[in-house]
This record gives sequence, C-alpha cells and structure tokens, in this order.
Amino acid sequence: MKIAIVVGTRPEIIKMSPIIRECENRSLNYFILHTGQHYSYNMDKVFFKQLKLPEPKYNLDVGSGSHAEQTGKILIGIEKVLLKEEPDVLLVEGDTNTVVAGALAASKLHIKVGHVEAGLRSYDRNMPEEINRVIADHVSDYLFAPTKKSKKILLNEGISLNKIFVTGNTIVDAVFQNVKLASKKEDILNKLGLNKQEYFLVTTHRQENVDNINRFNGILKGLKKINKKYKYPIIYPIHPRSLKNMKSYNLKSDGIKIIEPVDYLSFLQLEDNARLILTDSGGVQEETCILGRPCVTLRDNTERPETIVVGSNVLAGANHEKMLECVSKMLERDKKWDKPFGDGTAGSKIIDILGEKIYGEI
Repeated sequence: MKIAIVVGTRPEIIKMSPIIRECENRSLNYFILHTGQHYSYNMDKVFFKQLKLPEPKYNLDVGSGSHAEQTGKILIGIEKVLLKEEPDVLLVEGDTNTVVAGALAASKLHIKVGHVEAGLRSYDRNMPEEINRVIADHVSDYLFAPTKKSKKILLNEGISLNKIFVTGNTIVDAVFQNVKLASKKEDILNKLGLNKQEYFLVTTHRQENVDNINRFNGILKGLKKINKKYKYPIIYPIHPRSLKNMKSYNLKSDGIKIIEPVDYLSFLQLEDNARLILTDSGGVQEETCILGRPCVTLRDNTERPETIVVGSNVLAGANHEKMLECVSKMLERDKKWDKPFGDGTAGSKIIDILGEKIYGEI
C-alpha cells in the first residue's frame, strides 16, 4: 500500500503528525506533499524538525492568493505528483484549500481519498472552510469522523455508512505526543516573564474576524476590558495578517501584550499553563479541551460543538460585553469535563482501517 499524505498549513502538519509517525513506525510506503498554502516550506522546515517528522518529498510552495488562484495552483501541483507516484490512497485533514484541492485531484484520478477529521460542520457557508470540508467529505472514500456526532452529520447528508469510521481525533494523539516534546524545550514562560495560571492567552486570525474592522475592534475592546478587570497579562502571538490589518484599521491594542508568532511547542507550553484561552481557532478549541484549560471562542458558531456540550468552551462572538461575561463564566467552571475526542489512538486506527480496506491487514 502506498500512501500520499498532503499538508499545507501548520495545523494540518500537527494533526497529521500521529499518522506520519505511525507510517514511520510500521515502515510503510508513504510520502508527504507540502503545498505551502500558508508558508513556504523553508519557513516550515523548523516545524517538521521540532516535531521530529521526516521532510516532505514534494513542496509546491503555492503561497497566498485568492481562493480560486490558490486552490487552482494546488490542484495542478498535486495532480502532477499523483500521476507520477500513483499512490493507492491520498490522506487530507481538515478544511483548507489544500484539503479540497487534494481531494478533488485524487478523486478525479480514481485514487482513494481519506479525509481525516470528517463530518465537522458550522453550518455557516460564509466561511470558506465550511465549503471546503463539505466538498472534501462528499468526494472521499474513507471518512475518519472524530466523534459519533460527526458520524451522524455525515449519515444525515446521505453519505454511506460503510465509508464512515469513528476514530477519535488525531489532535488528541498529537497533544499527548507533542506535550512530551514541549516539556524538553526552553521554557517560554520564563522568557516572557509569566507565571503559571497567571495569564490569559489569545489567538485570532480568521478572515471573519480580522478582515472585519467592527469585529476585530470589538475583540480588542473586549480584551482591554478583560485585562482591566482581572489584571492578568493577555498574551497575543499575532499572525502577520492580523497585525497588518490592525495597523491599517488603526486599531488600539491597549491591555494586550502582542508578541511575534511562536513555534508550536512553545505555543503548547503557553496553552498548557494559561489560566484561560480566548481563540477563533478550531484546533485550539480542541487542544484546550484536551489539556483541561477553559476556552472562550471568539466566533458566533463552532464546528466543535462537543467542546460546548462538555463545558470546556463557550461562544462569545466579537462583542466586548459578551466576552467579559463568558470569561467570568469560564473562570468559575469546573475543569473536570469529559474528553470527547478519543483516547489518543486515532492515528493507529486510521492506518489499520486503510490496511484492511485496501489490501487486507498490513
């Protein structure tokens, strides 16, 4: 069995890392293709090195552009590689332009497609990610659903039961594996002068927030109010695009300690030791749930409703008063919630399923 693993963004690399490690441990025939959707491979080299992952065999370096331009470049690049390599199955993860382009390229070449983290829905078609994940699910042959809820969503959309497998989410595997790596790294808390449980961590980078002056301003205003009330430092490792928009909109960042983006292991340390996290990232919603850290999501909806149900997360949108209210609510909440995303063996289960479905037991 020959497996193509396609990644394009750092969250995809993180969530694919347990599958890559499983392929390595079993000495399987596989290769990694990096599209460079967010960063060039040169910028991501350190990421692969930190996580102790092998380097990609192919690097498309497509860079930024409109959704059509970026998706088109990825589609063309992946097709060329697939025609050369002729894998039995292509794996994609999540909801990016890399995912939809990879799934389309493989399905049109009659190569089996496996979608890791299938069945997530926000039901908000204003989000390009929602369109990507729906398309990827409906052209995939193997849908690796993280939870029973995501399986039910897929069944309700008419996808055949024999294509759906509840595996848990590879983010659990990744957090367990990578927290161990992070513990051996230089302590970023000391570097930033922070004490455990005595700071808030924030990330906001989604188009719906940082490209909208009113929403972005509402979030920054809310962070200022939170800092004023609780006196905790608010640490914001800011995405370059978010910083650019903040400057162009002439928005104030009072009460917020803006720092440059940090590497993943450093960010895991910051998450693991924060008093509370505010975010618009889907992956961070999951990570905080796994790590036992309260989360306030700066969105009006989420494709991770399991975090809301178990009580690890709450939706605040971009309203400054609502943000303050939600922070107060989450600080008082019992952190002993159920963990809905599996037991940390998703990567192994996915490889087992592929082996059984394609060629029998590996």
